[in-house]
Amino acid sequence: MSQPSVALVTDSTCDLPPDLARAHDVIVVPLTVTLEGRSYQDGVDITPQAFYRKLAASSSPAVTSQPSPGQFAAVYEQALAEHARVLSLHLSSKLSGTYAAAQQGAELVGRDRIRVVDTGMVSLPLALVVLAASRMIKEGLDPDRVVAELRPIQEAMHVYFVVGTLEYLRRGGRIGRAGALVGSLLQVKPVLTLQEGEVGLLERVRTQERALSRVIQLAQEVEQPLCTVVGHAAAEEAAQRLAAALEPVSESLLVGAVGPVVGAHAGPGTVGVSCYPARLFPLSLPGRGDGSRSGS
Repeated sequence: MSQPSVALVTDSTCDLPPDLARAHDVIVVPLTVTLEGRSYQDGVDITPQAFYRKLAASSSPAVTSQPSPGQFAAVYEQALAEHARVLSLHLSSKLSGTYAAAQQGAELVGRDRIRVVDTGMVSLPLALVVLAASRMIKEGLDPDRVVAELRPIQEAMHVYFVVGTLEYLRRGGRIGRAGALVGSLLQVKPVLTLQEGEVGLLERVRTQERALSRVIQLAQEVEQPLCTVVGHAAAEEAAQRLAAALEPVSESLLVGAVGPVVGAHAGPGTVGVSCYPARLFPLSLPGRGDGSRSGS
C-alpha cells in the first residue's frame, strides 16, 4: 500500500497512546516536563503512572515547556522528504505557545507545503481530532479539505471533566475562565469544560460523586451514538466508571491516560469525557481495555 501524500503531525498533549499513534501514522512532537530538576520528554522518557508517582512525592511543581521552532522544522523537513505536504494539528494557542512554535518552524522550512492548525483542543479531545484527520488523509483528502471536514467535529465536540483540585490549574496559569473559582470553592467540586480554547466553568456541584454523575449525564445528553474518549490522571477507577456508563451509547470508545504535560497542569485525580456525534465522522477506537493498557 502506497504512503499517503500528506504527513500528519501533532504534539504530545494529544495524549495518544504511542501504539495508537504508530498505527495511524501520526508523528508526535514531544513537549517537555521538568520535575525536581530533571527534564523528561512527554510520552517518550516517562509514563503517566511514573510521572504521577513522582509528582505526588515532589515538594515543587512540575514545569512544562513547548518544543522549539527548530524542533518542529526538523520534524517537518524529515516528513517532507517522504511526503508532498504536512498537516500539523496542535493544542489550543490559549493554553500553550506550541502552535506559535510550530508556525515558526514551518516558516523555516517553507509554509507552502505545511498547514499548521490551532485546534482549540487539548489532551484526548485533540486525539479524537487527530484520529479523524488520519483517516481522512488515508482516504486521500488534501490538508485544506481535511481542515474543512474537521471543523464540524470540533464544533460538535463536548468536553466535560473534573479535577482533583484546582490548585494545579491555578499554579500553572491554565485556569482560564474558571479563575474566579480559586479561593471560593471550599468543598464545592466544579464541572469544567473547554470554552473557546481555554478551561471554563460549566457547573458547581457539592461532591466528587455528584460531579462524576453530572459528567455522565451531560455526555449522555449529546446526540447518540457517540465517538467517546475517557481520559484520566491517576484516576483509573473513576475513568472506568465513566466508560461503563457511556459504552452503551458509544459507537466507539477509548479510555486513555492523561500524559505528564497535561497532567502537570490538570493534576492527579482529573477525569473527564470528550465526545461528539458519531454520524459526523465515525471512528474505530480500541475500546476500554486496549485504551487503558495503551495509556500505561
